[in-house]
Amino acid sequence: MARALKAAAANSVGLFSRLQAPVRTVRAFSMSQPLDQVAGPVWNLGRLNHVAIAVPDLEKAAAFYKNVLGAQVSEAVPLPEHGVSVIFVNLGNTKMELLHPLGSESPIAGFLQKNKAGGMHHICIEVDNINAAVMDLKKKKIRSLSEEVKIGAHGKPVIFLHPKDCGGVLVELEQA
Repeated sequence: MARALKAAAANSVGLFSRLQAPVRTVRAFSMSQPLDQVAGPVWNLGRLNHVAIAVPDLEKAAAFYKNVLGAQVSEAVPLPEHGVSVIFVNLGNTKMELLHPLGSESPIAGFLQKNKAGGMHHICIEVDNINAAVMDLKKKKIRSLSEEVKIGAHGKPVIFLHPKDCGGVLVELEQA
């Protein structure tokens, strides 16, 4: 019996050490620039401002967050200059934006044609100096979806960065 316990213990230690061995992680990013470039001293990233979710039914999505999850939910706000109606969901430490297309030319309409059930559209990160960030990112060959900063849904300057330069994620930068 003692011999069997010793053998089992030896085998479990060997198994445990194999489980503890470092596993090499490979991440594939489709980025046009090296990952070692960091923000310059003239601008800094801030907090996550919001996560935007494209939804095929704005009222149904709002009811889910309000009635099922108990979140604080705004009324729908049409933003024709962006081609969307938006509902803001307050999560305490950040927000969600529920996006629904206003018209067939809306970028959200195209997203929903490809993703019938909806899904995550973009993330928004605050920056302390959006103009400096835009200039710095252009120097680093990070593409944006527009030539210039625009006023976003929160009434602050924003710019969207091309997902192919951001690891497959559409990133919105917003002036803090």
